[in-house]
Amino acid sequence: MYSNAPENYICPFCLVVQKIENEHVFTKQDDVFYTDEHITAFIPSHGFKKNMGHAVIIPNQHYENIYCLPSHVSYKIHDFEKELALAFKKVYNCDGVSSRQHNEHWGNQDVWHYHLHVFPRYKNDDLYFSKREFIEPDERKVYADMLKKYFMNFHI
Repeated sequence: MYSNAPENYICPFCLVVQKIENEHVFTKQDDVFYTDEHITAFIPSHGFKKNMGHAVIIPNQHYENIYCLPSHVSYKIHDFEKELALAFKKVYNCDGVSSRQHNEHWGNQDVWHYHLHVFPRYKNDDLYFSKREFIEPDERKVYADMLKKYFMNFHI
């Protein structure tokens, strides 16, 4: 239903879940800070310098977009979104939290696997006017490690 993925699409987020690092995926396993039987969360390869440490939550099973995402999986993602927002407040000491999710090409979806972005927000950060850019793996790892430590000590 409402599929936009190209034929023979190699899903980089499915590779993340499978713990594969290759030329089809920018995300490193060091970026992953949470995983369970339903979802995986990681610091993405591309982000915003004023909102460092933003995270992406994905279902472990491949669903292209919100139209085919089962409700029980959506609940898992959004329950974890709340826990992640609380983690951001404690770990990053941010002023607020924003979430966003995109569907289809004209909805700005660029990876054909459902995913939810969660952003730490700061006063006057201009998130929605900022340019998205590649974040080096060593920079991402700092944030992933902080969140790993938080979630190891806080059992959901």
